[in-house]
Amino acid sequence: MSVPRIRLALRDWDHLVPLVTGRVRSRDFELEIESRAVTPDVLAEPELDGGETSFSRYALGRGGGDDRLVGLPVFVMRGFRHRCVLVRRDSELTSPKDLAEARIGLTGWPDSGNTWTRALLRSAGVDLGGIAWTVGPLVAGETGKDRVGPRPLPPNVEVAGDGESLVEGLADGRFDAIFTPFMPDELFGPGSRFRHLYDDHRGAELDYFRQTGFVPGIHLLAVKRTVVDRYLWLPSALEELFTESKRLWTERRRMLTDTAPWLLAELEASAEIFGPDWMPYGRAANAAMTAAFCEELHAQGIAPHPIDAEELFA
Repeated sequence: MSVPRIRLALRDWDHLVPLVTGRVRSRDFELEIESRAVTPDVLAEPELDGGETSFSRYALGRGGGDDRLVGLPVFVMRGFRHRCVLVRRDSELTSPKDLAEARIGLTGWPDSGNTWTRALLRSAGVDLGGIAWTVGPLVAGETGKDRVGPRPLPPNVEVAGDGESLVEGLADGRFDAIFTPFMPDELFGPGSRFRHLYDDHRGAELDYFRQTGFVPGIHLLAVKRTVVDRYLWLPSALEELFTESKRLWTERRRMLTDTAPWLLAELEASAEIFGPDWMPYGRAANAAMTAAFCEELHAQGIAPHPIDAEELFA
């Protein structure tokens, strides 16, 4: 008897390697993972059964009554956001409080990562309505991303013009700071024009974890409802597979630590701080983080109405 083939599209995250190579597989279905350079629009691709999806866009869809995607509490991308605020190297800005009434560029308005980053400003007492925001690409020429979302932008948010970029806008003084989930290449070399806003972003992130108990979720795994209706067992089966892939990946990384100069020290420190799993899957393990995110979406005006976090993975 043939088994169903499930096709997913995701970025090439390290913890997916056991799935991609076939070391982790299911006897009940054949899983095909397609590597993507950018997050796919699952609903726009008929050949896909599911894939990596923006947490923000998924939550906004479900909150607005769109249930065409079934989200799994499998956050394939998560990370602290303090590191994502860049300023010029000669800037006097050093904390989120300094960004009150600033000019800030960011890579997308409703984006999950930028929502978490704006939350850092709100927690510091900064009025988001007093900031002049500009949405645009990190570097000129980046295309294929919805940076605005379906709802009208607030009056203090504009879209960058053709050919403009956040990097050059920060360098030439049009912006006081920029928010970006991915760092510009020059930040990894000598003579960079930029630096992180937080002098010790790692220390600030550690404090954040001690206060909240979680690492923010950015992207999750989602499957089309039409597929789930056909295979009701699929969400649970996928969560088990992705959990096993992550477990095996962690086991192998702790053995094969020579992929980075100080990876062993990082793994030891992470285990001491976060326990055995810093990026847990599952509904209960992510309940506090999910609730906090839904609250931020509404508080920032991204979601017009409150979103019931418990319904996201019902």
